[in-house]
Amino acid sequence: MPHGLAAAIDTAHREGWLLDASAQVAFDLETAYAVQRELTALRLARGARRIGTKLGYTSQAMREQMRIDEPNHGPLLDSMLITDGRIPATLVQPRVEPEIAVVLGPDRRPAAVHAALEVVDSVWCDYRFTLELNTADGSSAAGVALGPPLPFDGLDAVPVRLVRNGATVGVGTGAAAMGHPLRALEWLVATLGEDDDTLQPGDVVMTGGLTAAVPVEPGDMVEAVFGTVDGPRLLR
Repeated sequence: MPHGLAAAIDTAHREGWLLDASAQVAFDLETAYAVQRELTALRLARGARRIGTKLGYTSQAMREQMRIDEPNHGPLLDSMLITDGRIPATLVQPRVEPEIAVVLGPDRRPAAVHAALEVVDSVWCDYRFTLELNTADGSSAAGVALGPPLPFDGLDAVPVRLVRNGATVGVGTGAAAMGHPLRALEWLVATLGEDDDTLQPGDVVMTGGLTAAVPVEPGDMVEAVFGTVDGPRLLR
């Protein structure tokens, strides 16, 4: 494992620094997840609590935007929940994307789905990173805003609009997440393996961006519309 990388990522996020991806020694995806686990352990030791998992790059739009060729995943922590409608001022280079969130029931199967916005904030300067570096950084997870519930029927067909300051900046459908948001969840379960206890009842699983992620500047208002349902709204 790259010596000290988890601590460096942790410190950079806490202090508002950015790291240079080109200065990092290459490593494989297995090592990246090991760094991610170490990073998560540092956060949990300070009192954070795991509340779910986020998926990254389940859509072609996100893979093309970030030049990533396969999905990944990272932890969601209670410190990432946004309940006041404001993007945390501590984030350095936040971007926002619309997603469909799945809440797991007592049997760890889908119990509800919600309109959602995810805020990502990469530690890597200008969002220039490899899949491995992004995975080490928890797939850039920084914030989650949950909106109203959506019906299970037709999740793949639901049209999605991402709106910034009143102008539509991205469009997609639920099918962008691996053909169906629940298929993205199936990918996560298969990737973790049957013996993995990462997913727990009540967990939130973010199934991946349905449009490209858009940067937000101070004063920007971002919202998502899922069919006829108004999703969450966030102000920076």
